[in-house]
Amino acid sequence: MRRFLRPLGILAALFLLLGAAVVIALHQWTGSDGFRQRVEREASAALGVPVTLSRVTVDVWPLPAVALEGLHIQARPALTLDRVEARPVWTALLAGRLQVSTLTLRKAVLPQTTLVLLAARLQDPARKTARPGPAAEADALDLGWLPRTLVLDEVTWINERGRGTTVQADASLDDDGWPASADVKVTGGGLQGTKARLVRDDSGATAWTLKVEVGGGTVQGPLKVSLPDAGNPKARDLVFEGALETRGVEVSALTAPSRPLTGRLEASTTLSARINPRAGAAAITDALRTQTRFTVHGAVLQGLDLARAVVSVGLSRGGLTELDTLAGQVNTRGQTIALSNLEARSGVLSATGEVTVAPSRELSGRLRVDMTRGASGGVVSVPLAVGGTLDEPSVMLSRSALLGAAIGTAIMPGVGTGAGANLGDRIGEGLQDLFGK
Repeated sequence: MRRFLRPLGILAALFLLLGAAVVIALHQWTGSDGFRQRVEREASAALGVPVTLSRVTVDVWPLPAVALEGLHIQARPALTLDRVEARPVWTALLAGRLQVSTLTLRKAVLPQTTLVLLAARLQDPARKTARPGPAAEADALDLGWLPRTLVLDEVTWINERGRGTTVQADASLDDDGWPASADVKVTGGGLQGTKARLVRDDSGATAWTLKVEVGGGTVQGPLKVSLPDAGNPKARDLVFEGALETRGVEVSALTAPSRPLTGRLEASTTLSARINPRAGAAAITDALRTQTRFTVHGAVLQGLDLARAVVSVGLSRGGLTELDTLAGQVNTRGQTIALSNLEARSGVLSATGEVTVAPSRELSGRLRVDMTRGASGGVVSVPLAVGGTLDEPSVMLSRSALLGAAIGTAIMPGVGTGAGANLGDRIGEGLQDLFGK
C-alpha cells in the first residue's frame, strides 16, 4: 500500500508545484506593463475612444477572479470604474466557453450618454467582420452569457440631464438567464433612501413581483414578459406588461430635487411595451407605454398661483396653489407625458384641463379655473394657457382670450373681464377648428 501511496503523493505534489508555478507566471504576466498596455490598445480599438487602466490582476484566493482596476474610458463625459471584477465558471472555461459567475462593479460612474454612444459603436455593422445569419437571429434570446450574480457597489448612474443616482445592488439570475431576484438601495441622488425588491414567481415563468419603498409609501405589483411564439418565425418581439399600485407616496420624492408638486399620491398604473431583443436601450425606453389614474391628497402646486391668475386675468409665475385634492390621468409614451381629465379643488377654487410634458420638460396645455368671488358667491371662470417648464411653470391667457378680456373690461368693467376671456377663448378655438390651425 505504501508503495502505491508514495508515487501518488509525489505526483500530487508535482501537480501542486506546477499549479503554483502557473499562478505565479500568470500574476507576473498580467501584472506587467506590456500586458496592461495590450488590453488598453484592444479596448480602445473596440470602443473607438482612448481607454486606460491602472492594473490588471488575477486572484486565486479566496475564489479565482480577473479584475481591472482604475478603468478610465475617455469619452465625453468620461466613464470610470475603480474596480470591475469577473469570476468565471471554471467548468465552462475548461470546456472552451466563457461564462461569468459573478460580476462586481465598485465605485463606478456611468454616464447614460456615454453608454449609449459606446453601445452604438459596438453594434455598428461596419465594425463586424461577419454578417449575422439565421443562427444569430435564433440566439437573440440567448441569455446564457449574462453573469449569474451582479453586484453594484457605489455605482453612480448619470442621466441625460447630468443628474446622478448612486446605488447598492445585488441581483441573481436563474439558469435560463432571467432574473431570479434583485435588491436595490439608492444611497445618493434625488431618490436617496428608496429601496426596491424584485422576486421571480415560484412557477418559473417569466413573471415577477416588484415592491418599491419610496417617499414614505409603496409602489408594488406584478410584472410579466411574454416570449415570442416559437412556432412563428416572424414573431420576435417580447411583450412586457405590468400593473402597479401606488399608496401614500410623497409626490416630491419622485421628482426630487425638483418639487413642482407636493402631496400624498394614490395611483393605479398599467405598463406595456413590445420590445425587440436586438434593439438598443433607447428603443426599449421609447417602446414603453403607461396609463395611470391618480389622486393627490393635500396637494400643493409649486410655482403657480392660480387664484392670482384668475384675479389678474393675466400672466402668473411663482407663488403656490394649495388644493384639497388633485386627480386625473397620466399617459406616457417614451419620454413624453400627457396629463388629461385634470380636476383640482380647494375651498374657493376648482380647475380642469390637460397638460403635456415634453422630453425637454417644457409644458403646454390649457386650464379652465373657476373661483368663488366675494360674499355674493359669484363664480369667475378664466381659461389659461400653460407654458414654461416643469421647474418654472407659467399660466397666461391665450391671445384670443386676452383680446376677449380686454373687450369685456371695456364694456363692463370687473364682471365682463372673465366673461370676455371665456368668449374670446371659445371664438379662438372655433377659428382654429375652421382654419385647421
